[in-house]
Amino acid sequence: MTATPLRPRSVSIFTALRYRDFRLLWIGLLISNLGTWMQFTAMGFFVAQIARTPHLAALDLGILGAARAVPVIVLSPLAGVVADVLPRRRTLFATNTTMAFAALLLALLASLHRLNLSNLVVISALNAAANAFDSPTRQSWVPHLVERQFVGNAVGLNSIAFNAPAVIGPAIAGVLIVWVGIAGSFYVNAVATLAVVVAVAMMQPSRPIPQRGEAMLPAMRQGIAFLWSHPVLRWVILAFFLSAVLTRPYSQLVPALAVDVFHNGPQGLGWAVSAIGVGGFGGAIVTAMLAQRERRGALWLGAGVLMSASVFALGFTQSLLQALPLLFLTGVGTLALLGATNTLIQLLSPDAVRGRALAVYTMTAIGIVPLGSLIDGAIASSIGLERMFALGGAICAGVFLVIWFTRPAVRSV
Repeated sequence: MTATPLRPRSVSIFTALRYRDFRLLWIGLLISNLGTWMQFTAMGFFVAQIARTPHLAALDLGILGAARAVPVIVLSPLAGVVADVLPRRRTLFATNTTMAFAALLLALLASLHRLNLSNLVVISALNAAANAFDSPTRQSWVPHLVERQFVGNAVGLNSIAFNAPAVIGPAIAGVLIVWVGIAGSFYVNAVATLAVVVAVAMMQPSRPIPQRGEAMLPAMRQGIAFLWSHPVLRWVILAFFLSAVLTRPYSQLVPALAVDVFHNGPQGLGWAVSAIGVGGFGGAIVTAMLAQRERRGALWLGAGVLMSASVFALGFTQSLLQALPLLFLTGVGTLALLGATNTLIQLLSPDAVRGRALAVYTMTAIGIVPLGSLIDGAIASSIGLERMFALGGAICAGVFLVIWFTRPAVRSV
């Protein structure tokens, strides 16, 4: 771990980037995530376009979300053990190569006009399986790349690396869809994902992890048992889980809202997803600035309530123009919540189980959310997408407030 010596006045939002290996990984993620956002937008437009009605579009997007959810939910307990036991560089090589292959396969099918909902679901499941192992491995490496006091700053910067590309990625995807079709975004993502492979190759090997010879199943259960017994993380994860089911799937259902409810084309969808990305960029900055300070619990509460209230208000919009500022605020709240939750798990978990604790976070963040989109999509097909947003936002805002006012341990972190 090497970095430029820090003077008190020199500490800033970019402090963690002074550590060489973290900086390499961060740059790789920044490039890779540009392709990820382009692919996300192209996939959403493709599914919404082939659907015959707004309700069917919401349901089909939910099915696609479930395809991304199931591998993460099934594999995350094993992925947590892998993150705690196997060399992290080797794991990240394998996961990012797999994700690049999945993107290339999507591109080839789209170019040959063979892409349909069925093979899109299968390839999305493959990509999600790789991501299930990638996320806890990468995130559990962070405390070894920077000093402990800057872990919150590093988490926020990682969020920036994910959301800065969201500012321009969807808009670029919208233009590419008009000019060359959806395959262009998939080709870009296949190349961009390799940036992480290059970055990891240039980093120092992760330090050896002590082998304790623990059986696999007890090792997997240990991470869940730790979170459940913790006086703070138990409630943080509970609220995170409920929001993953009821509010955070808004991002998966935005294509149905933009294309089938507001009747916008690919560029309108690009603007909608970009609004979320700009908001997420702001939320990531908030995390990078505030998560390294005290009162992280207050950041967690404010982020959760902002996200929930914005999703609630989204249920009453009647045009894309009205929805854009709310999508921005939802993006701020969502990414600040992700960053605050991640930081609390990083700092309150011992080294021995951090990978497994983060695997539960990953399972919820990228596994339960797509599954929630299936649940919300099914409900929306019955009561309407706008009413689903209002219902989910109201319930989640109440949950965050109840936990805050009834659990002093959460208020104290």
